[in-house]
Amino acid sequence: MVLVHGAFADGSSWNPVLERLHRHGYPAIAVANPLRGVRCDADALQARLAAVDGPVVLVGHSYGGAVITNVAARSPEVRALVYVAAFAPAQGESASGLAAKFPGSTLGPTLAPVPLADGSKDLYIRPELFGRQFAADVPADRAALMASTQRPVRDAALDEASGRPAWADVPSWFLLAGADRNIPLESQRFMAERAGSRGTVTVEGASHSVAVSRPGEVVQLITRAAR
Repeated sequence: MVLVHGAFADGSSWNPVLERLHRHGYPAIAVANPLRGVRCDADALQARLAAVDGPVVLVGHSYGGAVITNVAARSPEVRALVYVAAFAPAQGESASGLAAKFPGSTLGPTLAPVPLADGSKDLYIRPELFGRQFAADVPADRAALMASTQRPVRDAALDEASGRPAWADVPSWFLLAGADRNIPLESQRFMAERAGSRGTVTVEGASHSVAVSRPGEVVQLITRAAR
């Protein structure tokens, strides 16, 4: 299992999932997602996958779903895709466009942009708003740590058009976060149905940080895809 984090997070966001996968004897790693752009992030993931032996279940959270969508078709060892509160764009779509496809996302007003030398911006969630926006069902002390260690996403990455979707060829499974304030539930459901999900699980009341707050349900779906 290769786990790919999304925006405003890092590889440690998968720790509760990794702990359970390792206890069950599954080889699993979380990779560092640069969060610079869909194509360049997919290239970085492609390079990491080249060093992994054997068949792969590729798991993406949030923006990480857009990254796995753009790399799996180039990696014949990828046998299954698992989207965890994640974007699954079709060709030409962007993460920002999909988040706005249905009402409900409250992310925009919480962002704190930091200008970069190339004219683009790094986007952070304001720390005082992080818990409510990103991790409402995570204990407050843990959410505060997540806010303090969040990795920014480049604004251009969220607007970049996706390539041909891997889910058109690779079997996919979807976990939907029922109380997600980043990606509306209706958007998640739309993407799962369009991709022909082999199994869709809705975790009622779960925030966008469902891998932290409800790791058991996430592990169940990943192992189901592996089987």
